[in-house]
Amino acid sequence: MPAQSRFLDQLQVLNTLYQRGYHSNLMERSLAKIIELERSHALQQASDLQAKLQAYETQYHIPSDTFYQQFNAGGLGDSMDFVEWSAFYDMWQSVQMRLGVLQSIG
Repeated sequence: MPAQSRFLDQLQVLNTLYQRGYHSNLMERSLAKIIELERSHALQQASDLQAKLQAYETQYHIPSDTFYQQFNAGGLGDSMDFVEWSAFYDMWQSVQMRLGVLQSIG
């Protein structure tokens, strides 16, 4: 069984138990700890990516969001720096989305 499928099955078991009225302090504390660890990891990733974006912004004198729009519109060419900058910005956006979900809990 693929790991993702097993993971979803495990989440479903917890959800089913909860829906049937089973509540445990251990389960609640464990889930809160998992969420906090994920949030901490995402914050570190965001910080690391922000530093990389800042280096490009300083080098090219343009904010990352403006660069990203222009790059995706085809207006900047495809130098290796720009391809990397775009990839870092994609990753940064993904981490920001994750943080939005993780920070909405708790």
